Amino acid sequence: MSTPLYRHIKLFLGLGIFLALLVLLAAVLVASEAGLSLWQQLQDEPAWLLYSYAGGLGLFILLSIFILWQFFKPQKQNKPIDEPTPATEEAVKTRIDKASEAGIDVEAAQAELAKLSQRQATGEVHVAVFGDISTGKSALIKALAGVHDIAIGVEGGTTRAIQHYSWQSSAGDKLVLTDMPGLNEAAGQLNSISQEEALRAHIVIYVCDGDLTASQFVELQALLNLKKPLVIAVNKSDRYNTEELQMIADRLRQRIKNQAEIAIVKAGGTEEITRVHADGREETITREQGNDIGSLRTALQHIIDDDSEIMENLRDSTVFMLVAHKLKRSEITHRKTQAEATVKSYTRKAIVGALAAVSPGTDIIIQGYLAISMVKELCTLFGVPARKIDMERFLDLSQSHLGKTTPLLLAVIGNGLKAFPGIGTLAGGIVHAVAYGMIFETLGRSIIQTLELRGELLPEVTANSFKENLSEDLEARTQRFVGLALEAARNSKT
Repeated sequence: MSTPLYRHIKLFLGLGIFLALLVLLAAVLVASEAGLSLWQQLQDEPAWLLYSYAGGLGLFILLSIFILWQFFKPQKQNKPIDEPTPATEEAVKTRIDKASEAGIDVEAAQAELAKLSQRQATGEVHVAVFGDISTGKSALIKALAGVHDIAIGVEGGTTRAIQHYSWQSSAGDKLVLTDMPGLNEAAGQLNSISQEEALRAHIVIYVCDGDLTASQFVELQALLNLKKPLVIAVNKSDRYNTEELQMIADRLRQRIKNQAEIAIVKAGGTEEITRVHADGREETITREQGNDIGSLRTALQHIIDDDSEIMENLRDSTVFMLVAHKLKRSEITHRKTQAEATVKSYTRKAIVGALAAVSPGTDIIIQGYLAISMVKELCTLFGVPARKIDMERFLDLSQSHLGKTTPLLLAVIGNGLKAFPGIGTLAGGIVHAVAYGMIFETLGRSIIQTLELRGELLPEVTANSFKENLSEDLEARTQRFVGLALEAARNSKT
């Protein structure tokens, strides 16, 4: 049986280490002997020469340590600098003003602040009511607010949009109950709208009709993470006996670790019964059910009475966070638009530069300058330091990847030119212009992708992205860039 390869490698590695240690030992002995000899010679020289030599040697050692540290020190994670989350209305408005001056769309953030001001002026307590479909959300709101125009159905959820209902408690507090779409019914953007409404609310009610399923617990945990006063309303209490209700309540307290109050309720609503007449005829009738929501009223009043100031401040703080989030999204969109415009601009410059090259080699100088400038501009846009060593490393790696793709790229461009008859002597210049245009567009998009996802310019990651993206959709891109190159060529003649 032959010896495994890794054993040979291990043996050679051990021998190499042993020989290296022997060489190191010999070097130390030689250096020690030379040092002692030099020291003895310096003893006979003037004192100033001895001190000068010692000082120079010390300076050399310190300089060597500094150079080694600069080379081997761990790289810092260059992440975009985010402003701290604003906690006051003044801070939010200041940030909005700065963003507006920079040309960023601040309409959504301003609208959110205006909505907050309106709610502050009314003095109403806003309560967002959540729950899965058919847990009795709408029936519970109907019982609380005393309204009769809420659609209540038994086949799936009936709340398809956010609805607001006013209610005045027995203590005189004005409340606005917000009926949210069923959590397992809402999809896509509606989930985002529901979360925003929860952030705007003072209090959150989560309606269930028994112990929580796994998905319901995830939904509830997301609401608890908002750190709002929260009441879990266990509806349809008439389905259980007293002992079962106590077990459900204890289980809920254990699962949520007492982060919310629990109210056992019966929302009422309607029920269908079948009446059998004396002649055997059956008749289905609908009748109203009584409700029992006293514990929920008490829980809400307890929160309002005990934590009104804290509740108001918490609501405002979370709305400011929501405003900051909307502003951040606008900033990201604005930055992405600017980045794409930058790449488009440098792509056109690369095409023009290729057409303007008057002698062999000048195109490389032009494109190299443009590439460095584009990387710097994109890094500045994303708030990321553009280190020269990273830029050069990225461009070197990209060039090595490009060498393997160039034949395919030029072949596709050559075929693409056949769709543009009459190019004639311009063909050679057009080919290079199209190639540079495609290269620059791919370079720029790869840089944007890395800066967005990683928050720093990582040469290896960005170069790999460039390699993967360069060959995508070559035919369609060729047609587009040939058109751009021809347009640039015509403009250069006018």
